[in-house]
Amino acid sequence: MLPYNESHNRKGVLWLLTINNLVKQRGNHKILSGISFKARPGRVTGFLGPNGAGKSSTLRILLGLDRATSGSALIDGKPFAELQNPLSTVGAALDGFGAHRMRTGRAHLRWIARAAGLPRSRVEEVLEIVGLTDAAGKRVGTYSLGMGRRLGMAAALLGDPEILILDEPVNGLDPEGIRWIRTFLRERAASGKTVLLSSHLMGELAETVDDVVIINRGKVVANGTLEEVIGSHSTLEEAFFALTTEHAGAVV
Repeated sequence: MLPYNESHNRKGVLWLLTINNLVKQRGNHKILSGISFKARPGRVTGFLGPNGAGKSSTLRILLGLDRATSGSALIDGKPFAELQNPLSTVGAALDGFGAHRMRTGRAHLRWIARAAGLPRSRVEEVLEIVGLTDAAGKRVGTYSLGMGRRLGMAAALLGDPEILILDEPVNGLDPEGIRWIRTFLRERAASGKTVLLSSHLMGELAETVDDVVIINRGKVVANGTLEEVIGSHSTLEEAFFALTTEHAGAVV
């Protein structure tokens, strides 16, 4: 990976994505119990946890799709709702790709670009980046899971954002697609962008990320570089299971 010079950040901000003491409670059930972490520019941060750990709730709050009970989730120092140019600041691809099944992939992206005031030419650029140019004229309802993931990635890239937030981006991709996205994210980070990546594929994550945050039952149980989190374990997967067992201690 190319070294990242902090001065390359267009706004001079060291921490572009900050979660601070985030709490989410529904009734008597506390989903998030004061989690805190940061994702740094120039690095890929893996965000891991078992099902029900609170990953989706954290990402939804970060993107303004849900409200926290207390604490903050800030992008470029602001809540998502206060961003002046959201698509150029943060691009996100969460579960599903949000396109009408009867629309073509190209029409879906043009609709988003038009709403954001972006030129049509950007649609063709991102289609080429994600390898969907040949399928862009087909209806989304005919897309495979992997093609849908690529379309979601294309939508996230429309504004050439400083931050990418991706949830299971390689799900449904073939080996070539997985290799492509790994290379793409590494290049993105090397250019000074911030990448937050959530996935259950530990082996692939270990090949992609620089830093790791692991949450379990709404709490951070590990937060550090990949090497620090793996520690004395032989793999990230082994470290993950050791840290998320019922009586595991935290490494923060």
